[in-house]
Amino acid sequence: MRVKRVKIGIKSVKDVLEDFVTTGEAIERGERVKKEKGVYFDSIEGFRKALTPKRLALLTLIKEKHPMSLQELARLAGRDMKSIVTDIEILEGLDLVVMNRKKKGRRESIPTVEYDRIEMEIAV
Repeated sequence: MRVKRVKIGIKSVKDVLEDFVTTGEAIERGERVKKEKGVYFDSIEGFRKALTPKRLALLTLIKEKHPMSLQELARLAGRDMKSIVTDIEILEGLDLVVMNRKKKGRRESIPTVEYDRIEMEIAV
């Protein structure tokens, strides 16, 4: 079975712009450009604000326990529903969690993590 990975990193705005220009130049030359999927922050502070220990723990919990709703995730995490919803919205906005909507009685959402590993990358 193939391991799915997601990259998370810290890159300066300058590095991001250089990557953008390099990619644009390669496309102009007609070269194939490998799609790179990842989440990058411009500072360690931004990284720490977005990926708190509790949010990282939620990713692990979702991957290991496969909760069928946010209510079940809150129960498994031992946390209140409001904080779970806030954290999941942030993780979903970063494309680290996918919410699969299902209709069965009342509308529920199933949180999923679609990768097996997180790779950390920090530019020096």
